[in-house]
Amino acid sequence: MRVAFFTETFFPKIDGIVTRLARSLDQFAALGHEALIFAPHDPPAEYAGHRIVGVPALPFRPWYPELFLGLPRPRLGRELDTFAPDIVHVVNPVVLGLWGTAIAKQRNLPLLASYHTDLTQYAQHLRLPLLLPPGRRFLRDVHNQAHVNLVTSNPMMESARALGIKRVRLWPKAVDTELFRPDRATRAMRERLSGGHPDAPLAVYVGRLSYEKRIDWLHAPLTRIPGLRLALVGSGPAEPELKVLFADTPTTFTGYMSGAELAAAYASADVFLFPSDTETLGFVAMESMASGVPAVGARAGGIPDVIDHEVNGLMFTPGDLDDLTRQVRRLMDDPDLRRRLGTQARQDMEAHGWRAATEALFEHYRTAIRLQRRYDPPSRY
Repeated sequence: MRVAFFTETFFPKIDGIVTRLARSLDQFAALGHEALIFAPHDPPAEYAGHRIVGVPALPFRPWYPELFLGLPRPRLGRELDTFAPDIVHVVNPVVLGLWGTAIAKQRNLPLLASYHTDLTQYAQHLRLPLLLPPGRRFLRDVHNQAHVNLVTSNPMMESARALGIKRVRLWPKAVDTELFRPDRATRAMRERLSGGHPDAPLAVYVGRLSYEKRIDWLHAPLTRIPGLRLALVGSGPAEPELKVLFADTPTTFTGYMSGAELAAAYASADVFLFPSDTETLGFVAMESMASGVPAVGARAGGIPDVIDHEVNGLMFTPGDLDDLTRQVRRLMDDPDLRRRLGTQARQDMEAHGWRAATEALFEHYRTAIRLQRRYDPPSRY
């Protein structure tokens, strides 16, 4: 099968959407499929053997300079025609995804859209309340042009349906259990993350340092639990303010990590902290759990689809910093609980490989193709 992707985010940006796309594309060749990716800003020329078409873009300044909005170009249609896809997949459609939707509808191609982020919540965090009503209508109208809409967790399925999005299906979660595993832990990495105090209790956060991630909430447990040290792995627009907030605390800012280095960072921690209340799934939580490190996450968004409270991790009520501190303290004070939850977390993640998730994705593609053939007349384009 030949799949054309229009994605609002791709490498060099690093986030959960990029992770899901990249790991899926890794599986395409092994499964006998080919992809063409349209991505904004300055992506690589290819990934995993699949060609990438870079699209000129503008940063979403001043609100979110890391986000680039792809600018439509007529040549994208010509590139698509040359590739001759069996289906078009628009990822988190906004500007570039809207253009991909229009091109697919013009050519009467099967269309699948995936809903990864509740953009209306981002509008709230970025203090753009005027975008909320039109944003909800936009999401509904764009997604309802697709023959199939995918979400990344059961809570996000409820969110999509509440917006009025139809034909919603689940794209199963997955994690790389070969890269992320308990035996990646090293004394050297723990020393680095702890600022030279490897025997102190160590909590780690991995991800973008941006305002909607609620990283400022971590100040509470860090200052209330004696001896606790924190490592923030990642970078982003909130980093300067976070460095001021955490200046008098035992916090290490490491910048971005990837590959074996990132795997060692996860496995070398005692606990993973994931305060974000806007996540549609939470790949980083899954990666920490695959590493045998229990996560403390917010009881919101897609996180309850990953963390089973008191079975493979702990959850807290969003905004309740006493509850967050209490859950972190439980893990730090009880090594047996920490070990039990970490062991179960690893076992649970072993059931979610990328091959199975990608095979499920292609079943959704086949469903979209069947629906297009059944309900849309043949194109004369």
